[in-house]
Amino acid sequence: MKCARCLLRLQGLGLVVPAATRCASLLQSTTAPVLTKALVAFNSHGEVLRRFHGSPPPSADLKETKETGDCAVLAHDDLFERDAKTKAAFGQAIDVFTKRDRRRRGHVEFIYAALQRMTQFGVERDLAVYNRLLDVFPKEVFVPRNFIQRMFNHYPRQQECAVQLLEQMENYGILPNVETKVLLVQIFGEKSHPMRKYQRLMYWFPRFQHTNPFPVPRPLPVDPVDLARLGLARIANDLDAKVTVYQMPCTDVTETGEEITLPLIVGSQSVEQAELLAKHDPSRPVLVEGPYPLWLRNVCVYYYVLRADPLAPGEKVEQPYDPERSLYYPLQLSLEWDRDMGDMGDDFDVDDLDEGPVFAMCMTDQGDQATLNQWISALQETNAILGQVPTLFRLDAGPRQLWNAQDGGHRPQPPPGPAQQEVDVTLEEEPQHSRGVKQ
Repeated sequence: MKCARCLLRLQGLGLVVPAATRCASLLQSTTAPVLTKALVAFNSHGEVLRRFHGSPPPSADLKETKETGDCAVLAHDDLFERDAKTKAAFGQAIDVFTKRDRRRRGHVEFIYAALQRMTQFGVERDLAVYNRLLDVFPKEVFVPRNFIQRMFNHYPRQQECAVQLLEQMENYGILPNVETKVLLVQIFGEKSHPMRKYQRLMYWFPRFQHTNPFPVPRPLPVDPVDLARLGLARIANDLDAKVTVYQMPCTDVTETGEEITLPLIVGSQSVEQAELLAKHDPSRPVLVEGPYPLWLRNVCVYYYVLRADPLAPGEKVEQPYDPERSLYYPLQLSLEWDRDMGDMGDDFDVDDLDEGPVFAMCMTDQGDQATLNQWISALQETNAILGQVPTLFRLDAGPRQLWNAQDGGHRPQPPPGPAQQEVDVTLEEEPQHSRGVKQ
């Protein structure tokens, strides 16, 4: 037995003469089962060797795939190129990949491809889908077995892929659960980079989950009326501002049989804004400006404002503050503090920009002059001074309607028709000053 082992080792090193080689082959043929088992199971010191993970013989489908092209190309492209972009189709693609090969060859490329296509299937906010993608990793293969492997970032490519998956969960605001932790421990161990990323998410997410005092609902309302109400209530300076639907979108038939589509008009005005408009000088015109963008998560809506130019410095009249207006927070403090010797003067370098008062705001489907003129006419019922004040329209060349949440984009707008001529309404195309609005 010892002679046979020595001959086999010399044969592997290439140091055996032809005669010895024939002798070794003869001995190997006679004692093949015993030697093979001894060499596979034990080393020279009698220690048990670690077995390699083997795969079952490839099926007929895999043989055809390897003959036609690369298996990874099929897994990344053909598995996700389906007609129905649904959650069930996405889960079916994961099942096909996991059942194809027990060793999960190409799992990193597959997970990266799946992360890029999650928005197409609408599963980018589904925690169960992320856990299924983590389950694609082979188990107990990438776990470090000593401190040296742990120190040198054992299997960095696989760990980086798992961290990228957790970062995508973080970007969409998804909190991991216990199943995510169990999968990470089985795949990479407790002292790994993905596990540290999981611990950071579990530490910070619960602390910042309810810190926003003005949260935006998820999902956003699909109805344009509800979306306009949400946007106007969000940018209103007064929480008690009244949101009014002046006109619902509908289709009307004229006497001649022509169909006319009436746009949506939703406006917002507070009591304080109505008082400012009632005190406005009728000789000074009011301005209708817009559209201004407002982002609600990943949806952009547009609004218009009714405002006036700021008064000249000599025309401003400062009114004294009413001390009983706010009993909890004083609006004015008159304190004489002892100033330090390092103070250079009494003036502070503060940029005070007066942009003028804002009287009302609105959102509409069609931002042309005729539609906004209907909004001004509806405001005139509660603000009689608008019948005496000239109105100037300063409209930018941009989107002319509210964002449609169902289409996911802007619908093409027909070319605007001729503007209606009125006595107290004029159009000014080029603005002469900044049109910033305080929000």
